[in-house]
Amino acid sequence: MKHIEKEELYAHLSEFLKTKGIELKEGSYSNFIHNGCKVLVDAINLSQQGVQRAKSGLDGKLEQMREIIHEKTAPRRPANPPAGAAPAAEAKAPDAPPVQPQPQNPPKAAKTPQAKASKKGASRRVRKQAPPA
Repeated sequence: MKHIEKEELYAHLSEFLKTKGIELKEGSYSNFIHNGCKVLVDAINLSQQGVQRAKSGLDGKLEQMREIIHEKTAPRRPANPPAGAAPAAEAKAPDAPPVQPQPQNPPKAAKTPQAKASKKGASRRVRKQAPPA
C-alpha cells in the first residue's frame, strides 16, 4: 500500500465536508480535527509497515516449510546404481510415475492362538531336553 502524507487526509476530509455543506475554518475545533488526522495517518502508516514486515517474515517461513516438505517427500535415488544400468535408463526415470517410499518399520502381523501355543510348546521341549547340571 502507498504511504499517506500527514496533510493528505485532512485535505480530503475538508473537501468531503465542503461537498456536504460544512466548511472547516481556522479555529480550535479545526486544529483538533487536523491533529486527529495526523495521529490517524501515523497509525495507518505504522500498521502498514507492520503488516508488510509480518508478510515478508511469514513468506520466508512458508518457503522454509515448503522446502522441508519437498526434501522429506521427494523420491530417493539409489546410492549405488546397478552395474548394468545404462545412462539411457536414467533419462527415462522422470517419465516414470513417482515411487512411493516404503515404510521403514512395517507393522507386525498379529499372532494366532495356535502360533502362540506352538511357541510355548517348543520352549518347554527345549527345557526338557537340556541335561541337568
